Amino acid sequence: MQIIKSLFISFMVMIPFLKTHASDFKDSASIGLNTYSDTGDVQVYSPTFSLMKALSKNFLIGFKMRVDAIAAASIRNGGNPIVTDAVAGASSKENTFDEMRYAPTFLMSYQDGESTYSGGIYYSTENDYEGMAFFANYVRQFNEQNTAIGIGISQSSDEWKPVFDRNLPRNDRKEKKIDISVNQLLTPTASIQFVYSNMYSEGFLSSPYHYVLQDVFAKFENYPEKRTGHAFAVKGVNLLNDANSMSYSYRYYMDDWDITSHTLNIEWLQDFNDKITSGLRARYYTQTGSNFAKDIGTYEKTDLYFAADYRMSAFDSYDVGIPLIYRPSPTSDYKVTASIDFYQTSDNAYIQNWYGNSNIQAIYTTLKVDYEF
Repeated sequence: MQIIKSLFISFMVMIPFLKTHASDFKDSASIGLNTYSDTGDVQVYSPTFSLMKALSKNFLIGFKMRVDAIAAASIRNGGNPIVTDAVAGASSKENTFDEMRYAPTFLMSYQDGESTYSGGIYYSTENDYEGMAFFANYVRQFNEQNTAIGIGISQSSDEWKPVFDRNLPRNDRKEKKIDISVNQLLTPTASIQFVYSNMYSEGFLSSPYHYVLQDVFAKFENYPEKRTGHAFAVKGVNLLNDANSMSYSYRYYMDDWDITSHTLNIEWLQDFNDKITSGLRARYYTQTGSNFAKDIGTYEKTDLYFAADYRMSAFDSYDVGIPLIYRPSPTSDYKVTASIDFYQTSDNAYIQNWYGNSNIQAIYTTLKVDYEF
């Protein structure tokens, strides 16, 4: 399910700081495994692989592969994991996993003096959804490499393919995003970055399977066909001493569905010795509800829009995690990174209605081995 995939990926993806100095490209490879499990009966296992080849000190090409193996009662029932779906009529699968997603990415990067150009193509396929996207980025360093300005664009074109015979209002989804960033080295031990993002979505933006079920009617979830969002973020890194560092970020988001959100991240890392780095991180998120999401049980049959996804309602979430980095020696070509995080939402009527629990609690982990050669 696309909606479950998006929920999982949102935990794993973070916008990195731009490099404040140029460096030659190197050949590298990595292999990893991400896992996610929550109280909504969703389990995701995601092996990953990447291979980067430096054709010269200035030109790099690469390939990344991600597979998401998803097990979820909401997929087996075609909807609410508690109540068998009489609306969608999807049947249970006998396989270990209810859905598999395959997502290869091809990319390249070129640096010429103070400028870096990068881009690539992303493809994703699963039994009911197919997507393709391209992305491009440009970064320019100046002021003796103490300042960097970047711009990135991405454009996706996806298609819904429901597992049952349903005539969607439209079966496509198109999304584009523009990021503009400024990174400044404040001192030899501190840097700050400002990012503005513009996002636009068009097409069938809800789920083909979610539905609103009330006493006298059942209606499939339906959102407006267009959505425009803006986000403003500030991020910083500060080296406290030779062994300790702090990073932090704040992001404000707003869109024309009247959803506004605030996200605060903070992470502390310490080098315990030449081999091990670890620490703590925390994240707080809060948002308002969309202008079409009603209280559970108050929808009317004549309403134009219906929401069943809790992410269309007001809620808070909290995240606490422990990252770990292991390198056999300071000059080793190998590096192991791992983390474990605990995630929880606030109590929410939409979550209670769909999952049968008042909130969602989840544990997700990452493990990756990187090798340069």
